[in-house]
Amino acid sequence: MKPGMSLIKHYLQFKDFRAEEYAYLFERAATIKTRFKNYEKYTPLVDRTLAMIFEKASTRTRVSFEAGMYQMGGSVVNLTTGDSQLGRAEPIEDSARVISRMVDIVMIRTYEQTKLDAFAAHSRVPVINGLTNEYHPCQILADVFTFIEQRGSIKGKVVAWVGDGNNMANTWLQAADILGFTLHVSTPGGYEIDAKLGSVNNPACVKTFNHPMEACEGAHLVTTDVWTSMGYEAENDARMKAFVDWCVDRDMMAAARPDALFMHCLPAHRGEEVEAEVIDGPQSVVWDEAENRMHVQKALMEYLLIGRIG
Repeated sequence: MKPGMSLIKHYLQFKDFRAEEYAYLFERAATIKTRFKNYEKYTPLVDRTLAMIFEKASTRTRVSFEAGMYQMGGSVVNLTTGDSQLGRAEPIEDSARVISRMVDIVMIRTYEQTKLDAFAAHSRVPVINGLTNEYHPCQILADVFTFIEQRGSIKGKVVAWVGDGNNMANTWLQAADILGFTLHVSTPGGYEIDAKLGSVNNPACVKTFNHPMEACEGAHLVTTDVWTSMGYEAENDARMKAFVDWCVDRDMMAAARPDALFMHCLPAHRGEEVEAEVIDGPQSVVWDEAENRMHVQKALMEYLLIGRIG
């Protein structure tokens, strides 16, 4: 589909897809995961090449995309800012024009969303957001899929976000708007969700709370992230002080529903944003959540490259 740029579908933020597309993706992810667990070979992306461009370092994003693409029969080209010209000596628009003539799909993990948007605007192939300062759609795709696996539909449920109003929080807000659940948000003052970045059609899908305990009350899922995301290291000392009351602990989980799940996109700092007893406890599904990055991303790449199956 390279020549027909107008027909190309990108995945740059969660709101790029409709609810029925997500229903399809979650169904496909479940099928693909079952095949993987049963050692059934499934290689619909033979002769397709994924370019992965990293301006921000990664463990889970690289392993999940690379292993997933190989399992689907494709190939992978891994690029970092040290061995590519992205946004350095060459304009990002030119990098997009060149790279997209040589591969079939591109995943970018970078800082500013504007850089990702510029690349996609000049790409002849689908572009996936592997993480930006503003959004992290592939992670929320995995998180929602994990919830569905464990508890069924997320529609009408309550998700509590405790901590920084960061790219994860922005994306959870978009997901609540599209998938029909309620997001309870509690952040320290000065670290709220950016209303513009987390723009929604239904303002009722989000409720904010000054105290994290209140946000967790009645929640079906409690989730958090590190207090200092990559690129914000200079703020670390100030953040450690500001977030001290936002560590997800046993009391917060007790305020949630008895069958509430705990999620964290990892890496985690036990004793900071989450108590060890919570992340390593029976309500935590962080390891399933991490694995599911690979399965939902396989479904995503299949959808972007092939379209609907069946």
